Amino acid sequence: MIYWQVFLAFFIPGIVGYGGGPASIPLVENEVVDRYGWLTVQDFSEMLAMANALPGPIATKMAGYIGFQQAGILGSVIGVFATVAPSLLFMIVLLSVLNKFKDSPKVKKMTMLIRPTIAILLGIMAFSFFQTSYENTGLWETIFLIVVSFLLLEKLKVHPAFVIIGALSFGAIFLS
Repeated sequence: MIYWQVFLAFFIPGIVGYGGGPASIPLVENEVVDRYGWLTVQDFSEMLAMANALPGPIATKMAGYIGFQQAGILGSVIGVFATVAPSLLFMIVLLSVLNKFKDSPKVKKMTMLIRPTIAILLGIMAFSFFQTSYENTGLWETIFLIVVSFLLLEKLKVHPAFVIIGALSFGAIFLS
């Protein structure tokens, strides 16, 4: 039964997570935190931070880690396959259809309507992470990390991997 649950936990976000890894993160969080209770919000945010620090697609790293945690090596394989399978199938079907209708105003409108939905989902997830961080770490530490990360990313154009490593180091040194 656990293999089926691992499959569904990543296949469903893979189907409805239009837009790639960032769009599917809140959906995976809903499955593994709310539906199955495999991780807490804090555990999920820590796993996501580590997955972001590693190279490669975020969704497959999450699926591999959580699948392994819940069902061993086979669970990891099932999780990664469940993450990739919907994209592969939809890509084959949709690319042939979209190629035929790429200049259609309806297709362009559909694409424009999906973007705000993804932005809202990412905003909700960011707020949830902020709330958890504030409750577990403290207000000033959370604000400090947010401000410094924003300045490094947006003003100084530091690569996100270095910002993540810096935040992990700050947490290891000052918050443990």
